[in-house]
Amino acid sequence: MGGSSLAHTRWDCSCPIIFIPKFRRKVFFKEIRKEVGEILRTLCEYKNVELVKGSISADHVHMYVKIPPKLSVSEFMGYLKGKAH
Repeated sequence: MGGSSLAHTRWDCSCPIIFIPKFRRKVFFKEIRKEVGEILRTLCEYKNVELVKGSISADHVHMYVKIPPKLSVSEFMGYLKGKAH
């Protein structure tokens, strides 16, 4: 059984996350795309979330992450959206 571990558990909680700017505005371009990628990686590191795979298109962001069980998906998304804009 793979996955990470906490004190008394082994876990493998992974989920895809997609977020889109309002009205699907095409805001993620060249330099901004790189900056957003770095910011998202840094924020994931702060919360001990493993960013398995990610891509940034012109009008949306795809992330595949492994979130520890002590942190809910909605709590993590609130953290990302509150800190990364």
